[in-house]
Amino acid sequence: MHAKNRVPNSGQSTPSPPASPLRSPRYRPGRKSSRCSPFQPGRTIAHRFSCLLLSVLLRRQRIFLFAPLIYISGMLLYMGTASVDVIPVVKHRPSPGSVYRSPQVYEKLKIYMNADNSSADAILTVWKNSYKGGQWRPCVNKSYEGLPESNGYIYVEANGGLNQQRTSICNAVAVAGYLNATLLIPNFHFHSIWRDPSKFKDIYDEEYFISTLKNDVRVVDKIPEYIMERFDHNLTNVYNFRIKAWSSIRYYRDVVLPKLLEEKVIRISPFANRLSFDAPPAVQRLRCLANYEALRFSSPILSLGETLVARMKERSANSGGKYLSVHLRFEEDMVAFSCCVFDGGELEKEDMKKARERGWKGKFTKPGRVIRPGAIRINGKCPLTPLE
Repeated sequence: MHAKNRVPNSGQSTPSPPASPLRSPRYRPGRKSSRCSPFQPGRTIAHRFSCLLLSVLLRRQRIFLFAPLIYISGMLLYMGTASVDVIPVVKHRPSPGSVYRSPQVYEKLKIYMNADNSSADAILTVWKNSYKGGQWRPCVNKSYEGLPESNGYIYVEANGGLNQQRTSICNAVAVAGYLNATLLIPNFHFHSIWRDPSKFKDIYDEEYFISTLKNDVRVVDKIPEYIMERFDHNLTNVYNFRIKAWSSIRYYRDVVLPKLLEEKVIRISPFANRLSFDAPPAVQRLRCLANYEALRFSSPILSLGETLVARMKERSANSGGKYLSVHLRFEEDMVAFSCCVFDGGELEKEDMKKARERGWKGKFTKPGRVIRPGAIRINGKCPLTPLE
């Protein structure tokens, strides 16, 4: 036997490789027993179309190699015909209640108001209370128990307008009652804008205020002389607490009370919005008692108010229910401070932005502060307009 020669071109002929086997015929669906034939009877048009498309793709498999190229060419062709500067417009729909729409609502109601032919007697019924029992009853019960010995005196300065001053009074009553302290009649801060010299007794009935609260909170119009001698009879020498806005009642218990027990008299200035809304029921009760029971306008203001209401009832009935409403507090600084948006457009926004910067420099432009007029309106914190 001779070994196989592994070196080529050795002069010996190399045996030719065996012939390739015959290729099996390509499977062509539809020639014999096709599974998906568009020409079979009983097929729907959609089924026939899908079978035909599948057959073409299987017969022309090379089309899959050109599919990405066709797709890219189509995209380039589309980008060539479309403008690059076109930006899709996303329409923002404000949530219900976040936009001031009082003029639009008024225009819709005006049609029904003008069509109302109510008599004078029917108009007068509007002024009657709607309570079925015929009489409104207070929900705050007065206390008839005695008070323990006082822990000291609290003197507050109510700053801001009439609404802030009233809130300060109610909060002062709540804090004094919670700390078992004696409240000195609150003093109204002489504002640089209002320059109103009115005292507590000029606006409210001071004697009625003290007598209504006598079983819940001690209220006096003067601090005893032996205490004021330590401060040269000057309240500005009394220790003043600088309390953050919306402080909790726990802060008054943990921080203010120890100083009150030590000094026997403290001052809190300014005091507007210095107590959180989130307070225990006992504190909320004192707030309500001060607001709805103890605070009553002085006699001149009360008589004038009763005269205005009586005149409004009489003349509105005689004039078909029409009367004029004037909002004396709807002005620039109040609207600017509220951060609400009304129907003045971009000019209003710019004017209010400038007014906020003039009145409260940097307060509304602090880092991280975001003004959301829509959220403020939904939460019911926007001031009412004269129309409303």
